[in-house]
Amino acid sequence: MQSEGPFGERSVLLRYLMLFLLTLAVLVPGIAQLPPIDRDEARYIQATKQMVQTGDYIDIRFQEAPRYKKPIGIYWLQSISVALTGQGEDAPVWAYRMVSVIGMALSVVALYWVGQGLFGPTIGLIAALMLAGMFGAGFEGRLAKTDSVLLLLSIITQGCLARIYVSRRNGDAAAPSLTWYFWIAQGAAILIKGPITPLLSLLTIVFLLLFDKNRDRKWLLDLKPLRGIALSVLIALPWLVLITWKSGGAFWQEALGKDMLGKVAGGQESHGAPPGYYILTYSLYMWPFGLIAIIGLTHSLRRMFTDARLLFCIAWYIPLWLFFEIVPTKLPHYVLPAYPAILLLGGWFLSLAGAQAPVPLLWQRLLHGITGLGVVIVTFAFVALAVVMPIYIGSGFSPWSIPSVLLLLVAAWFAIGFEMMVEPVKRAFVTTIAATTAYGLLFGVVLPHIDQMWVSRQIATQFHLQKACKDSVLASATFHEPSLVFLAGTKTLLAGPDSAAQHIMADPKCALAAVPAADAPAFLAALSASGAKAEGSEPISGFNYSKGKEISITLYHIVQE
Repeated sequence: MQSEGPFGERSVLLRYLMLFLLTLAVLVPGIAQLPPIDRDEARYIQATKQMVQTGDYIDIRFQEAPRYKKPIGIYWLQSISVALTGQGEDAPVWAYRMVSVIGMALSVVALYWVGQGLFGPTIGLIAALMLAGMFGAGFEGRLAKTDSVLLLLSIITQGCLARIYVSRRNGDAAAPSLTWYFWIAQGAAILIKGPITPLLSLLTIVFLLLFDKNRDRKWLLDLKPLRGIALSVLIALPWLVLITWKSGGAFWQEALGKDMLGKVAGGQESHGAPPGYYILTYSLYMWPFGLIAIIGLTHSLRRMFTDARLLFCIAWYIPLWLFFEIVPTKLPHYVLPAYPAILLLGGWFLSLAGAQAPVPLLWQRLLHGITGLGVVIVTFAFVALAVVMPIYIGSGFSPWSIPSVLLLLVAAWFAIGFEMMVEPVKRAFVTTIAATTAYGLLFGVVLPHIDQMWVSRQIATQFHLQKACKDSVLASATFHEPSLVFLAGTKTLLAGPDSAAQHIMADPKCALAAVPAADAPAFLAALSASGAKAEGSEPISGFNYSKGKEISITLYHIVQE
């Protein structure tokens, strides 16, 4: 098989390997240097850490509180990664993140598999390179959460579904194994993030049934739905039964009643937003390939009734996007499983010869122009952050900001289309390398060295330096970021000023308290009322990005008389 572009002539397996290694290489920078990110990532890794500590791989807890918003799958995978380090509960944060890194690398490989099966190796390679280079992948692929693995399983399920559907449309029979891969991946996806991937496939099928003018529905029988659903349920059922028994049914109340239905009913945890949110965040998460992808989408709409491949990609993207636009609770990564579809369409568009590309209609030109403007705005926002954050939040200008800025501009230049004469695979490759190298510098060098951003890291470092006993426990008054629990220890007490005072008085030799300046009067008053005195260390100053405000925290210990 022949392939164009920087990889030259390679076998399919070699192309898979090179895409996998390329994605690993661009994602690894930063995973060891970047401290745990509040709040979701820190909660995931702390819950996994406690699994390793306790040996309980059924229940999910953050300290003593149950954590039942998501199923067990990601915690099992992270536990395996931690075990492979041989460090157990002392494993560093990168051990937890490697699951997401590998998940994203396999997602890139999987998208190539889907693309080359539908459109040929060139378009598959372009789409895979764009996934490896887009900001959403660079960000989520470095965080120890569910989204990279969910993306992988979503691509596998949709790829199997696409091949089954398109084969039938073309009068061929798909490989029977695709059906079983489809349902196995669905079952695994349920254990990762509940109903999201089954919902994606269901919406895709409904869209195809509504808009496919070919009324042959035999491809649905190829899915063997009864046996397939039974297989998916069988994969997820053992843990669901065990957690139902162990939690007394609380898992379902939390996962379905509070988390899932809460998101549908209204904006949950201050994440509510009106429809149009994902239009605004599109250029951010798809950067720098947002314009290429949207052009591919708009052009494919004019051909979708004559090309089953294009219709499937549209069915993959539009229904899920519309669904999440309607749901009140919104976060940028919710629509991540839909983005591979328009990356395939973007690759398809880039592969078209100039004469084949239709002249865009007025509404298409307007949409392209708005999207292009969005890419430009995001580019300059990244440039500004790379330069300004070390100065405003940190201690001064970072020289690493300069190459980061140059690489960001190069990526945008090639992605927006100023170099249209460049061969498509080379164009995608250059854009991806420029973008991912910029991410590596930002996540691996610039951001980790802004100490003021990482308040939990500063507190934990001082705590470990100052603690008088091996089993000293820290109390944190009103600063309750979960990253502090992971860094300072599972027993870290998240308290108020009075409780923090009681904590160090109960263990005057060993205990310490981290107290923000605003809470210091109440904390010291509580100590004074009990006749105790405390001594504080040099204040820790920083920026609490979770709340968007500056903070100053002092570590106190009881003065022994």
